[in-house]
Amino acid sequence: MLDRLFLSRFRNHGETVLSGTAQFNLLVGENGAGKTNVLEAISLIAPGRGLRRAGLPEIAAQDGGGGFAVSADLCVPGAAPVRLGTGTAPERPTRRLVQVNGANATATSLAEWLSIGWLTPAMDRLFTESAGGRRRFLDRLVLALRPAHAGHAARLENAVRERNRMLADPRTPDPWWLDAIEL
Repeated sequence: MLDRLFLSRFRNHGETVLSGTAQFNLLVGENGAGKTNVLEAISLIAPGRGLRRAGLPEIAAQDGGGGFAVSADLCVPGAAPVRLGTGTAPERPTRRLVQVNGANATATSLAEWLSIGWLTPAMDRLFTESAGGRRRFLDRLVLALRPAHAGHAARLENAVRERNRMLADPRTPDPWWLDAIEL
């Protein structure tokens, strides 16, 4: 369970600490107070691009020097607490840094500790637009149960991108050959 959240230079949060959050929580405040930013910060403690799918440089506070940090303490039943952290350094605002208990880690390794899923009003297009959005949503649900799925999904996405690039090339090979490899 998520028991403590710390935000530093994250969107409109200079330094924010939310403690004792292992119970039910309700975020209340005026429009623009930063409620959704807190939810976005929590979403970054999982693999992926987060709730808003924003680029890393967009997340840092405007007056924060280009970097930001989010950390969370998890209560693990029968074990020591775990601290997860992610963010960027000001000198490399496009490179995501991840730590587990102070040691460098990969973003996909965060799934070993915390599963997060969300469905927001802005996602209503999920049911009316392309199948790609639905596949990404299902990938996130599967990722919550099977962390290794992130690697499989990334390889598939890369293969599809390469396939589409090849099909767009005017020097596309013989259609019979393409039919054979598409099976």
